Amino acid sequence: MKTRPLGSSGLIVGAVGIGCMYLSIRDRPSDEAGVRTLRAAFDAGVTFLDTADVYCLDHRDIGHSERLVARALREAGAAQRTSVVVATKGGLERPNGAWTRNASPAHLRRACEASLAALAVDRITVYQLHAPDPAVPIEESVGELARLRSEGKIAHVGLSNVSAHEIEASRAIVPIVSVQNRWSPGHRAPESDGVLATCERHGIAFLPYSPFGGASGAKALARGRLAGEAKRLGMSPHGLVLAWMLAKSRSVIAIPGVRRIESAVDSAKAAEVQLSGADLAAVEAAIA
Repeated sequence: MKTRPLGSSGLIVGAVGIGCMYLSIRDRPSDEAGVRTLRAAFDAGVTFLDTADVYCLDHRDIGHSERLVARALREAGAAQRTSVVVATKGGLERPNGAWTRNASPAHLRRACEASLAALAVDRITVYQLHAPDPAVPIEESVGELARLRSEGKIAHVGLSNVSAHEIEASRAIVPIVSVQNRWSPGHRAPESDGVLATCERHGIAFLPYSPFGGASGAKALARGRLAGEAKRLGMSPHGLVLAWMLAKSRSVIAIPGVRRIESAVDSAKAAEVQLSGADLAAVEAAIA
């Protein structure tokens, strides 16, 4: 698989990674099937996994996704165990299945400690603030991540669901290697709100989540104008979306969520697609 730098971390990962949320939330596959999907992704060249402590069913299930990732890596070969980079997140909670924000320093520290245990590692490679908390200044949240980094519990700091201003404020506290915001053909805010441009300017990896627009968006892709362009190019509409994102910016590392082996393998193929200027124009017209 073609590779890209993970921001300024010094790490090089596959241009297409895997988002692990769908392997752990409602309607998830069995753990055995989830591990098989991750193993198939590794075999397809995937070397970057994005997870979070709250990818689970509720507060009683916290860490499910991280434990699943740890199991998949434990059962993989030694080469895959050492080549796969895992990023996780803290700053949300799942009381009775709800999604709530808690980016207080105390919570982030507890969450980081729990993620270390769930991932069975001594240091988390990339730890991301899942979302700013309106009740906590972002400087306090990121300041705690900086302290965890100085203590050796995390190697690199990332952000998610942030504005360009919040990226700049965070950079003043600690180096930021990644930003993860929503981006899809139906939600193109990062192209106009300064987030993608800020990442490009500072050499920060941009990790677009929900690249197909969620379950409903993914189904719509198979029926829309983009499907015709994908057929012309001999690929799936979903693979074409990922190839479009990679072509739009060298800062992008795609992290499509998957449930099935077929989806993981199809997504990985997008890293090898080279779209021409005419192809890009056709995609832009199809999603306009």
